[in-house]
Amino acid sequence: MPRWDLPRGSEVFLTCPDVLFIPEIVFGGLVWILIASSLVPIPLFQGWVMFVSVFCFVGTTALLFLYIIDIHHRKTSWYIFDVAYHCIAAFIYISASVLEGLAMNTMEYDLDFNQEHYLQNFAMVFSALATLLYMFHACLSFIRLMI
Repeated sequence: MPRWDLPRGSEVFLTCPDVLFIPEIVFGGLVWILIASSLVPIPLFQGWVMFVSVFCFVGTTALLFLYIIDIHHRKTSWYIFDVAYHCIAAFIYISASVLEGLAMNTMEYDLDFNQEHYLQNFAMVFSALATLLYMFHACLSFIRLMI
């Protein structure tokens, strides 16, 4: 049994790496809002970015809620699930960040500078930050699993 336990109740907001849930939700929500409110130059790319941001927003919120209500209670399978979820989230956010960068690049050359362009710039920045947070959380969750 790992010694670095999963958080229980309000410990989620005080323990590392679980304190990262809040910025992951915030940045994922910002990506979601910015993509939803901007012009869609390449629907396939933007659709994937929107799917990833909504999926990770809902998944991270659900996982945070499950940790708060202490449904896991020291079961090893939850440690594995935590690592798997954050690795998958990091992987799909990397792909979303790359596609968002390509969409932003396309808008830069095809459109005049306007509000839509700036929304795409901010969406790409927040997508990259969310990617880094999920990668960092995945690494720390893996360390927690191995301890």
